[in-house]
Amino acid sequence: MDSTPSPSSPSPFDLVSSALGRYIPRGGAAPAAGPDDERGERPARPRVPDDPAAGRQDRILGVVNLDGDLRITRCNLDAPVFAGLDPAPGSPFVDFLPAGDVPTVTRRLRQVLETGEAHVARIQRLRRADGSELVVSMSILPAAVPQEGLTVSVIAMARRLHLYAAETAIGTSLDVGETAQSLAESLLAWGDVAAVDLDFAVWTGEGVLGQSQGRIRLRRAALVPDRAWPEGYVTPGDDLPSDASRLLAQAVRRDDAPQALVIPDREAVERVLGSPRVMRALVPGDRSVGVACIPLVLDGVPPVVLGVAEIWRRADCPFRDSELFDLQELVARTAHHIDLARQHQREHTQVLALQRRLLPRAGGDTIEIASVYQPATPDSAGVGGDWVNSFPLPDGRTALVVGDVVGHGLGAAATMGQLSMEARALLSAGLAPDEVLEHLDETVTLLDDAESGLAAGYSALGSTCCIALYDPVSHRVTMSSAGHLPPVLVSPDGRAGPLAVRPHPGLGAEFALREPFDVQVFGAPPGSLLALYTDGLVEDPALSIDEGIGKLADVVSTVHPWDSLQQAARHVVSALAPVRQRDDVTLLLARMIGYRKGDTATWRLPARDDAPARARSRVFPLLRQWRLREDTRDDVLLLVSELVTNAVRFAAGPVTVRLIRSGHGLLCEVGDTGNGRPRLRRGGPLDDGGRGLQIVHRLTTRWGVRWTDTGKVVWAEVGR
Repeated sequence: MDSTPSPSSPSPFDLVSSALGRYIPRGGAAPAAGPDDERGERPARPRVPDDPAAGRQDRILGVVNLDGDLRITRCNLDAPVFAGLDPAPGSPFVDFLPAGDVPTVTRRLRQVLETGEAHVARIQRLRRADGSELVVSMSILPAAVPQEGLTVSVIAMARRLHLYAAETAIGTSLDVGETAQSLAESLLAWGDVAAVDLDFAVWTGEGVLGQSQGRIRLRRAALVPDRAWPEGYVTPGDDLPSDASRLLAQAVRRDDAPQALVIPDREAVERVLGSPRVMRALVPGDRSVGVACIPLVLDGVPPVVLGVAEIWRRADCPFRDSELFDLQELVARTAHHIDLARQHQREHTQVLALQRRLLPRAGGDTIEIASVYQPATPDSAGVGGDWVNSFPLPDGRTALVVGDVVGHGLGAAATMGQLSMEARALLSAGLAPDEVLEHLDETVTLLDDAESGLAAGYSALGSTCCIALYDPVSHRVTMSSAGHLPPVLVSPDGRAGPLAVRPHPGLGAEFALREPFDVQVFGAPPGSLLALYTDGLVEDPALSIDEGIGKLADVVSTVHPWDSLQQAARHVVSALAPVRQRDDVTLLLARMIGYRKGDTATWRLPARDDAPARARSRVFPLLRQWRLREDTRDDVLLLVSELVTNAVRFAAGPVTVRLIRSGHGLLCEVGDTGNGRPRLRRGGPLDDGGRGLQIVHRLTTRWGVRWTDTGKVVWAEVGR
C-alpha cells in the first residue's frame, strides 16, 4: 500500500505548510544575520521591524514534523519571528526546550502518539541558538494515516496575541501571589528574568492610599524562571533591603509621577544602585545586564504605586521603544488585577480572622473538644459562612453548635458572627436548643428583610444550624437541628452512625414552609464521641450525601480512646475532604467524659414547709464527705436552704436538689415545676420579700436560671 498521502487527504504538516504562504512576508524587511549566517550556512532572514506600523509583517505560524522517537523529520519555520530556531533533520525536538520543560513536553508528545488525541494550545517556550527564548502556543497533532509520528504546530505569541493571552491569564486568580506570578511569567517573554515587587501593604491586603519615598517597603511577590539563585539574592517572600526599596521607589516616581525606567547595562545599574549589597539583592547573576522597571500604578489623583515589575536581560539586547510600549501596556492593563487580589486578600483575612475567633478554644473537665476549619481553595469566591463553637454553660453543661450560613465573603461572615454570638447568649441565658433556633430563625428573616441586607445583595435564607447540649451528670445530649446534616455518634463499643434528625427547611424559610424544631435526647455515656460538621466534609460528586455521611461514620469509628483528639480531627478531614474544595470544611469532635458518680448527688423532696430542713440534713453529710472547708459548708447549707424555700413558696410539685463537685467549685441546682423567673431587685429597708435572692447573690460567684419541659432549674456556683 502506498504510504504517500493522497492529494485529497493532506497531512497536518502539509496543511499548515500550505498556509504559511499567506503568513511569510514577501519582502519589505531588512535582513538580519543569525548565528549561522556569519558562517554562510543559511541565507539571511528578515528582521522583525521595530516600527509598530510595520507589525503586519510579524508572521507567527510554523510547523515541525516528528517521528516516533520524537526526532525532527521535516520543518517549516521560515517566518522571521522564528529566527534563531535552526532545527536539523534527525535532531531531537526536546533540544529546543528549556531543560525544566523537557519531562512535561515529552510526556505530552508520547501521550498524543499513544492515544491519537491532539493536545491543543499549550503555552510553551522554545530556546534559540543564542540562548534567548521565544514564547509560542504549541499544538501537538497526530500525523495523518498511514503516516506515523506527530505534527507540532507553533504560533509565536505576536504582540497583540501575547498581550491578550497574558491579561486573560493574570485575571484568573484572586490570590495576590498567584496574580503576581502570572504577571511575571507573562513579562518573561521580553527578558531573561522577571520579578514583581509589591508594596508590603498590598501583599498583606491593607489599603494603599499613597507612599512616602523614604518609608516604602517592598516585598518580592514573584520571580521567574524558577532556578537556584545566588546567596543574597531576593526571592519570593523576602523583603527587599531598605536601600533597594527606596531606590526603586525613587526610580519609578521621578518628578512625583510614576514612570518607567530603563537601565541599559551593568555599569549604569551599579551607578544607580550603588551598594554591593543592593547589587547582590537585585541583580540576577554576574553577566552584564540591563533592566526595565515598570511601576504598577492605579489611576487616580494622585496615582497610587502598588509595586514595581522588573525585566532583566543581557545588555547586548537593548529594549526597543516598541517593547517598552508593550511592557507598559501590559503592566497598566493588569495593575487593577493586583488591586482586586489585594482587596480579596483583605476580605479573606478579615473573614478568616472572624472564623478562627469563633472556633472552640478547649474543652473542660467533663468533655474534650477538637475542631478543624479548612477554608476553600484561594481561587474560590472567598471564605464561607461555616462555623462551629463549643462553650461551657454556667450550669455545668456544654453547648456544641455548628452552622452553615449561605454564601461566601463578608456578608456571610457578618451573618455567621451575628448568629453565633446570638446562639451563645441565648444558650447561656438558659433557653433550650429549639427555643434558640426559633430566635435564630427570626433573626435570619429580619436580616433578609432589612434594607441593608437587600442593598448588599446578600441573603442568608436557607442557612442551617445544629445545637447539642451535653449534660455531664445524666450523660445525655439534647439536640435540635434547623436543616443541618445529622451529627455522627460513636458509642464506647465502637458502633458509629448518624443520629436520626427529622428533615427541616432551615433558617428563614417562608412562613408556609416553617416547621417546629424537634428536640431529640439521646444517651452519650463516658467515652462516646460526637462529630458535628458541615456539608463540605461529606459532599463528593461521586457519592450520595448518605454515602458521604456513612464514610464519615466509618472514619470516625476508627478513633481510639487514647488518640489525641486534635490529631484525630485532622486525620478525619484529610481522609474525607476533597483535594479541590468547593466549600469550606468544618469538623467538631467532642469526646464525652462526664462527672464521676461520687462527684454528684440528687435528692427529690416534696414541696412542704419542712423541705428546707430536710434538704440541709441530706446535704450536710455529703459536704463533710467531700471535705469542704467549714466556711464553704456553711455557705452551701444556707444557699440550699434559701433556694429550696424559694421553690416551695412560689412553685408547686416536687423539688429536686442536685449538688455537683467540679474542679473549680461546687454547683448547686434546685428544680421545681414553676414557670416564674426569679429576679434580683433592690429592696427597701422595710421590704420583706426578695431577701433570699440577695443572700444567694452574695454567697455565689454566679447564678442563673434554665428552663425545662416541666418547669425551671435555679443554679448557683460556690467557689471551693
